[in-house]
Amino acid sequence: MVVSVDLSPLIWAISWFFLSYFVLVNGSYLFVHLVSIVSLQRGLREWLLESTYNPYQSPFLPGIAIIVPAYNEEAVISNSVRSLLNLEYGVFEVVVVNDGSTDETLERLLEDFDLDPVGAEVPFDLPCEPVDQVYQSTEVDLVVIDKENGGKADALNAGVFFTDQPLFCAIDADSIVEREALLEVIEPFLRDPEQTIATGGAVRVANGCSVTRGTVTDVGLSKNRLASLQTVEYLRAFLSGRVGLSALGGLLIISGAFGVFRTSAVREVGGYSTETITEDMELIVRLHHHYAGTDYRISFVPYPVVWTEVPSSRRALARQRMRWYQGLLETLWTHRRMIGNPKYGSIGLFALPFFLFIETIGPLIEGVGYIVVPFAFILGMLNVPFFLLFLGVAVGVGTLLSWLSVLNEVISFRRYRSPGDIAKLLGYGLLEHAPYRQWKAAITWLALVQYVRGESAWGEMVRVGFER
Repeated sequence: MVVSVDLSPLIWAISWFFLSYFVLVNGSYLFVHLVSIVSLQRGLREWLLESTYNPYQSPFLPGIAIIVPAYNEEAVISNSVRSLLNLEYGVFEVVVVNDGSTDETLERLLEDFDLDPVGAEVPFDLPCEPVDQVYQSTEVDLVVIDKENGGKADALNAGVFFTDQPLFCAIDADSIVEREALLEVIEPFLRDPEQTIATGGAVRVANGCSVTRGTVTDVGLSKNRLASLQTVEYLRAFLSGRVGLSALGGLLIISGAFGVFRTSAVREVGGYSTETITEDMELIVRLHHHYAGTDYRISFVPYPVVWTEVPSSRRALARQRMRWYQGLLETLWTHRRMIGNPKYGSIGLFALPFFLFIETIGPLIEGVGYIVVPFAFILGMLNVPFFLLFLGVAVGVGTLLSWLSVLNEVISFRRYRSPGDIAKLLGYGLLEHAPYRQWKAAITWLALVQYVRGESAWGEMVRVGFER
């Protein structure tokens, strides 16, 4: 006797689940992107209509320490430091923290900048791994702290607790900063000096750009397709995602590649956590937690730009994205009591739920869909017209979000001036849907499995250096 089982209710339920989640995810993204367009255009008008008096030229600008953690960065460290020393700003110092590099990072710095050891009066009791030596240049405002390896957060803490400047700027060693970026990124500190505790700037992809003596001289796209796909991602993340979240009071990430902080505020919360693998996001969430109920500001400024080298191989990119995802899981778990808690305002009621349900769970559900759909088709249970309609709308909405980010770039900033490059960006916004998107979903699941197992090794990204 053969028993027939009607699976149509199950298929109907699964279809509506995926449809509902699709509406939630893409509706949230579209809302944030639309907010970013309005916010960006409003901010651009204010920026263009500044008064004759320019506060950025004031001699009373707050001093800034530019802290550069460096581990095995010999390919890029000299160009990066030259870029920082050429910044247009009043009072600043560059503090490079050599975090136990095993290559010639320290030797490059000593040779290229004529550094000498300082005296015994330097405070070596910093809250970090032991400091071997501190070097200082007699010609430029450059200090190099040579310490034993402790990780990026440990290196940042060495600089944070070493400097006596009221503000500090955290910069990745593989970054090239535009000359006016520091003046622009501190704008919130000048507008709201008592309330602002942190600001972040935009990060752009340097692969494909020409760099001469620490300055980007020609902006272009890389011939490496993986790097160009990331260019679209970075435009979407910074010119749409973070602009919109900042306008909504829900900024949770200031990139470790470019952020400015009130030194006393970071010291007050204990500095960067050495127990997490994404110290930049965890610090911002901890600042939100600590200052909840007070009048404080953490904001994003899209005009200043730092250029960074992105992974050009699938293996290096996979390690990076796995680290990012595991760090997201770790931060959400550490601060889980803030999720949905009205005590933390828009952070608890909007930002953290957004990152939980959209950024964390969304890719996992998408990955399941890539497995369920083929099986449903093989078993003859797939509603093909419905699926094709769903796929077309999904690709269309995703492409629209990428194109809106490119539109923000073309209208507001125009770093990419070549019509060919703009056309390629639009093309990559469409091409990233296959197979790149499926590959990222697989990486997300692998990152989750490793996180559950307690595996969170970062691995080392090999730098090829900037073009000269």
